[in-house]
Amino acid sequence: MAGSQEATITDAERPGASEQLWSVFEFARRYRLAKREENRLLMLYGPTASLHVLLANAQRHSLIS
Repeated sequence: MAGSQEATITDAERPGASEQLWSVFEFARRYRLAKREENRLLMLYGPTASLHVLLANAQRHSLIS
């Protein structure tokens, strides 16, 4: 029997949670970011970015002074 040359994805090759691409609009809505911060992320990364990058770079300003 001839061996199959099918491409299989191992667990190591699958994108993890931090590598998932997210819509910057959805991320900003979900994390209740200000429109100014949403626009800053859009300028930096475009309409999609990895969750890890968004979480590391998003800034939330406190509403309580």
